[in-house]
Amino acid sequence: MAAGEFEIALRAYTRAASQHGPSVDVLSAIGSANLRLGRLGQAEQDLRRALEQDSTFVAAHNNLGVVLAEQGKWGEAHLHFRNAFSYDAGRSAEIGENLRLAIENMEKTGYDDVEAHQLLLMRRGSGRFLLLSTPL
Repeated sequence: MAAGEFEIALRAYTRAASQHGPSVDVLSAIGSANLRLGRLGQAEQDLRRALEQDSTFVAAHNNLGVVLAEQGKWGEAHLHFRNAFSYDAGRSAEIGENLRLAIENMEKTGYDDVEAHQLLLMRRGSGRFLLLSTPL
């Protein structure tokens, strides 16, 4: 991983998991490698599995926060960054910065760029409805 060889690292971590079992360290490492390879869905799954084994594992919380932030899920990312910061006792400046960015992005509503719409509910038969959206 340190050399930037994420595919090679992923193969090594996967081999370790098959030989020694999927420990929290190995699952977190696999998730981190998948994150660096841009495989966000797989990374999220691996990191969640790591946290099922140890809900206080700092690296897994931080990296899952990064995955969720990359997907625009700032609320959940904030929770994982906050957990990582708490379990790390605030020692990591990088985790603190991730937490700050998550808080900042959660505060942005995004409504400024969206045109206002009126929602209308039309009945379309017995128990069926159609939701219509029209600009105001």
